Amino acid sequence: MRGFFAAAAVAVSVLAAPVAQAETLTDAFIAAYRTSNLLDKQAATLRAADEDVAQAMSTLRPVVDFVLGSGYSRARQASNAPVTEGVRTTFDLTAQLVLLDFGRRALQIEIAKESVLATRELLRGVEQDVLFAAVAAYVDVQVNQQLLSLRDSNVRLVTQELRAAQDRFEVGEITRTDVSIAEARLAAARAGYAAAEGNLMVAREAFKAATGAYPRNLARLPTSPRLPASMEAARTVALRTHPSLLAAQRRVTIGDLAVELQKAAFRPTLSARAGVGLNDAGGDDQSFGLSLNQRVYSGGNQASLLRQSIANRDGARADLGQAGVQIAQAVGNAWAGLEIANAQVQAGDRQIRAAQTAFDGVREEASLGARTTLDVLNAEQELLDARVTRIQAEAQRYLGVYQILQAMGLLSVEHLQLGIPTYDPAAYYNTVKNAPVHSAQGKKLDRILEKLK
Repeated sequence: MRGFFAAAAVAVSVLAAPVAQAETLTDAFIAAYRTSNLLDKQAATLRAADEDVAQAMSTLRPVVDFVLGSGYSRARQASNAPVTEGVRTTFDLTAQLVLLDFGRRALQIEIAKESVLATRELLRGVEQDVLFAAVAAYVDVQVNQQLLSLRDSNVRLVTQELRAAQDRFEVGEITRTDVSIAEARLAAARAGYAAAEGNLMVAREAFKAATGAYPRNLARLPTSPRLPASMEAARTVALRTHPSLLAAQRRVTIGDLAVELQKAAFRPTLSARAGVGLNDAGGDDQSFGLSLNQRVYSGGNQASLLRQSIANRDGARADLGQAGVQIAQAVGNAWAGLEIANAQVQAGDRQIRAAQTAFDGVREEASLGARTTLDVLNAEQELLDARVTRIQAEAQRYLGVYQILQAMGLLSVEHLQLGIPTYDPAAYYNTVKNAPVHSAQGKKLDRILEKLK
């Protein structure tokens, strides 16, 4: 196992280049998008919301019922009349249509449409999460490969120092204490290597979870996408395009419509009903009528529903305000994180140069007897720590760009220009919004459903 990961980290380009093309970050993005169960689930949730529009539209059409009844009856018209009995069969066809409801059905349709638009924004949010998980996993694998390589070099260097200490001990230049210090430091180096191996295994599992397959020969990270010139510019974009904010705006609209719907519930409805019936005796009947329905007393239920809808609307407005606050904060946090990472990378470069100079000097002085083995090992450890910190800071700087894009609501297939077909939320909606049954449109719907399987 150790040999496998050492090869993956130290000589991956040499081993993999002849047999496989390098796997790029774009490849990881595409794989994550195409294999994501989260996206599939949210797309199915969106299609379910589309059906709410179809169901609301169906209320504008008449309801037609067919009833076939058969039963035994026994009756006497008078005390001395003969009993009539037998099995009777009836056929009834009725149609009912609401003619006037003071906007109830229209409001229900608008609520369903707004719910669809809100759910589309949730789909965009899930897409952002999926793509960020992919870039985070890609970067994490590369970071852990580099750290494993550093730990491997550390083990080899400390092994050399231990051998040098043993040689100097044999000739009486140092004491057994110096050898023991080197032995302890080598054990620590090997423990660090084992931990790095485990971290790389964890990173590979995260990559597989994000993209659907284990990483192969990962290419170097490409240039990160461009960002706005300032944090305020990024916030302006975020408050205009972020899916969480847009979904909150849709929920406010839904709340307003729900209040109007409850107000309309206090008004009457006018319905028309027509029917035709036949029986096995040859009789038939036809009927037609209008009915005006008005609820006079509901025990306070309608008034309570109205107050509840107003409270829900007020809550949605508060959510919208809070969404703006959270999005602005997320942009600020991500921007600050990127600036911190930039500063850490620059400081890391200076730290590595200084630590390298110090290590080279201490090692040379130790060879002349002016420094102890512990001094050399401490200097080497400081150099190792500086390199680890630099690698981690560089990774955080790269991820910081994508964190800002996500906070702005721009971490999408379209903005990243991945060049792959994406789920079209309008295709299914446009097919079902008019509630097709058996028609050419219904056949088109069948074809869409077949592709989704």
